[in-house]
Amino acid sequence: MTGEITPELLLRAYAMGIFPMAETRASDDVFWVDPDHRGIIPLDGFHMSRSLRKRIRQEPFAITTDRDFAGVVAGCADRKETWINETIHDLYMRLHRAGFAHSLEVWDGPDLVGGVYGVTLGGAYFGESMFSRRRDASKIALAYLVDRLRIGGYRLFDTQFLTPHLASLGGVEITREDYHDMLEDALQVTADFIAPGRAPPAYWLLHRSIQTS
Repeated sequence: MTGEITPELLLRAYAMGIFPMAETRASDDVFWVDPDHRGIIPLDGFHMSRSLRKRIRQEPFAITTDRDFAGVVAGCADRKETWINETIHDLYMRLHRAGFAHSLEVWDGPDLVGGVYGVTLGGAYFGESMFSRRRDASKIALAYLVDRLRIGGYRLFDTQFLTPHLASLGGVEITREDYHDMLEDALQVTADFIAPGRAPPAYWLLHRSIQTS
């Protein structure tokens, strides 16, 4: 499928509930995925443990958005096995330049130590991948991302698949049919990833109805 996917086609695919992957970093081909069950993080159901809440209050890292999108994609691909090949990388860089793909970065001083990136359409955020090079960096990235999505007016946070890590943070698995219903509703909404500002306020995280234990 190399050479056939454009950013415009990719956005149409997301609007239909489909996303691309590659078998390996070295693969030339990209294939479409529409799983029977979909992972999501309900934006009113993010699970924050007391230890994570305490860690966020300590402000161990600096948080930014869209400061180093390329660095986040590279960090996500920097593992033994990855589905991010050259085609995927180039497509998301083009989506970012067009304003449809965004990242949230976690910094330890000058070092990029974690982050997450994804695609936005209407009121839906399609999380693509995340990485962590420090303890709790990926958890903190997701917590601040949920905060930003809530404040920005989003309705759907798609994580594609449900992993034990995501489940521990409140992620759930829903059927394809339920996902498509939620996606259809979310696409009718106008949301704004940038509006909350460059530094996420963590208002919902520490002062509202985020679940804790």
